[in-house]
Amino acid sequence: MNYMRTGIIRSLVAASIALSAFAVVPDLTFAAPNCNLKRDLRNADLSECYLRGANLKGANLSGADLYGANLTGANLTGANLFLANLSDANLSGANLSGANLSHANLSGADLTHANLSGADLTGINFTDANFTDASLRGADLSHAILQNANLTGADFTDANLTDAFRRPGISRADMDGVKGLDTVTGLVD
Repeated sequence: MNYMRTGIIRSLVAASIALSAFAVVPDLTFAAPNCNLKRDLRNADLSECYLRGANLKGANLSGADLYGANLTGANLTGANLFLANLSDANLSGANLSGANLSHANLSGADLTHANLSGADLTGINFTDANFTDASLRGADLSHAILQNANLTGADFTDANLTDAFRRPGISRADMDGVKGLDTVTGLVD
């Protein structure tokens, strides 16, 4: 009887320790779709996290490390991603409209079909990023680095590309298939 009671007590202690660990350090790797992560996540280490379909609307992710995170279809509307590391992140189909991505690192990020309408993208490193069919309507890409970025079918209507670095000598003709170039400001002809 004592042996059985000791076993039960040990199991309860182990379970409470495990539950305490989850309460102190939430595992965002398994964030469920529609999970509302609207909270202060400044400087959080979310690298390699699985956040597919997560609701990060209005979240403060300034300085967060999202290197290699899967944010496919995530809602980041109005999120603060100032100085965030999103290099190699999967943002395909993500809604980043109105988000502050100023000076974030999105090198190698997949932004296929992403909505970046009205987003602040000033000074961002988009080297090798994929913008296939992405919406950048009204986005501010001034001083952004777009070197080797795939812009196939992207919509730049009313976007600001003032002093954005693409590659020396690039012109409107080099952006074949990109929509809205007639309304873009800052693009050299």
